[in-house]
Amino acid sequence: MPPHTPVLPPGSRLDRLVHESIHILRESVAEARNPVMLFSAGKDSTVMAHLALRAFYPAKPPFPLLHIDSTWEFQSLLDFRDRFAARHGFRLLVAANEAGRAVGINPFDHGEHYTRVMRTEPLKQALDDGGYDVIFGGARRDEERSRAKERIFSVRDAQHAWNPRDQRPEFWRLYNTRLLSSQSARVFPLSNWTEIDVWHYALLCGLELAPLYFATPRLVVPRAGTLIAIDDPARMHWQPDDQPVTRSVRFRTLGCWPVTGAIESDAADLTAVMAETLSSRTSERQGRVSDGEEGSSLERKKSEGYF
Repeated sequence: MPPHTPVLPPGSRLDRLVHESIHILRESVAEARNPVMLFSAGKDSTVMAHLALRAFYPAKPPFPLLHIDSTWEFQSLLDFRDRFAARHGFRLLVAANEAGRAVGINPFDHGEHYTRVMRTEPLKQALDDGGYDVIFGGARRDEERSRAKERIFSVRDAQHAWNPRDQRPEFWRLYNTRLLSSQSARVFPLSNWTEIDVWHYALLCGLELAPLYFATPRLVVPRAGTLIAIDDPARMHWQPDDQPVTRSVRFRTLGCWPVTGAIESDAADLTAVMAETLSSRTSERQGRVSDGEEGSSLERKKSEGYF
């Protein structure tokens, strides 16, 4: 077995989830012509990549990691991304919209247009350029309403669009992996996991996760009812009433730093994070400021080819 592989109680919930995920990874690769795994360096994609190491051990997983760099990623997340890929022998591919960078498309001024230009479009372009037919993603059904509508094996058309009314049934964990030449599939091995399952697995495996998930004093500014961590003061778009303060905060979900809210917390390790998550009454994605923007439903983004 690969390093950091826990022995789970046979038949336990987490044991069943792990075996299901490994089955999905192996079944998909067996049918794929050219697979790739999307890697944001967040907790879900880190756990998914670790499961891939288990699924194909002692060989390396037969696909690269693909990261879409929006230009506004947390620097510590990029550092963790590079460290994880190097440590585990993954080939790491990074794609970005260089034209969007050149004209300064940013989340402060361009909102939903920024997501489309700097995330959706470079993702679609990278998938087209690589000719990938099976694309693994770390999304979970409990994460958001539109995620719950999507199958584990989600077929996309030639424009990478998703139609929630045109999905294949998956009775008895049987997956129809056949694709037309114009189609691709987004495959979600963690679909049936919950947020607490991900934390629990990381704890049992002793996995290193991005440091942003753990509480430490950070410089933040209150905005839109949340706390925005100032990852790069030189690029921060300051508002006249901004009053930066240092508070002990962490993140439950990670996106571009100008639109990802932190939560006040003292949870500095996985055990404390799990305890805090179990007692929370708020959504995991409460910190995604962009989720609340007018016209920015995740389902509509997915229909345009977003992850």
